[in-house]
Amino acid sequence: MNEILIKMLNKLITVIGMLMITSSAISQPDLNNQRSVADSLMAEGEIPAAIVEYRGLYGKNPSDQQNLYNYARALSINRQIDSCFYFLNIAIELDTSIRPLIEPDFLTIRQDKRWQEFEDNLIVLLNIKLKSPIKNIDYARALWKLRTYDQAYFNEVAIAGRKLGFKSSVVEALWRSKFFIQQISQNELEALIEKYGWPRIKDVGAEAAMAAYLTIMHSNADLQNKYMSTIKQICEEKELPWVRYANIYDRCCFNDNRPQRYGTHTAYNEKTNSQELYPLEDEIKVDEWRKELGLEPLVEYLARMGIKYEPKMK
Repeated sequence: MNEILIKMLNKLITVIGMLMITSSAISQPDLNNQRSVADSLMAEGEIPAAIVEYRGLYGKNPSDQQNLYNYARALSINRQIDSCFYFLNIAIELDTSIRPLIEPDFLTIRQDKRWQEFEDNLIVLLNIKLKSPIKNIDYARALWKLRTYDQAYFNEVAIAGRKLGFKSSVVEALWRSKFFIQQISQNELEALIEKYGWPRIKDVGAEAAMAAYLTIMHSNADLQNKYMSTIKQICEEKELPWVRYANIYDRCCFNDNRPQRYGTHTAYNEKTNSQELYPLEDEIKVDEWRKELGLEPLVEYLARMGIKYEPKMK
């Protein structure tokens, strides 16, 4: 691995670590208030024990769709493919959703020959439910897959970090694996954009369109700079919320070792073992700039991450 690639890798490790703090759980809704013992075991990587708990919950309430869905996720991770498909099909019958198509825990069953049939059937059900068929289905399929890989293994990194420390060799190895996955995804996305143009919600749906943004946010500095103006245009057209532009603008500042404008990025302080605000371009104007994009005051944003911040007065 050459020196340039090593520098890129170390930068990406830092960047993805920040993203875990500032915009985690993109792929799944926050269900902390409804978390079962099975969910807690799953979150800590205790998959066999989680499966036992999910099975017990299923026996008590076979129509609990959320339990069925999470049960299927655990079975996929544990490579119990037949059982996974069985319970996942029940789950989507109870509540037809696009979630399985962007679920990183289903990467295992995506490799199975039955996945294509499952995806086809789910698309039919979604088109019936939403009454708005996806126009460019080939583009949407490719983007769903990219989003799945983009969101993969964040939980595993977090588990390893909590148990072994975020500077452990295991965590570093996981980040390096994600780096190579991201490189492949970036190349695939560029080819797709060249063929179809930037994905639009009316053509591929919101979840697929979001895959392009997420892949760019996890890409290298050159690609982020290349598409920053495009993302701004997409926000102007109300296809993405303005916070997404703020994120990539600040990311480009971070890449160039410049202070950020909107305060969306934090940095890990090894001495205090905590996250802290990455330096700002202008502490007095930051809330004015954030307001222009419809963002909440910085102090409120940071408070949600447990970071204390005292804004400077004019």
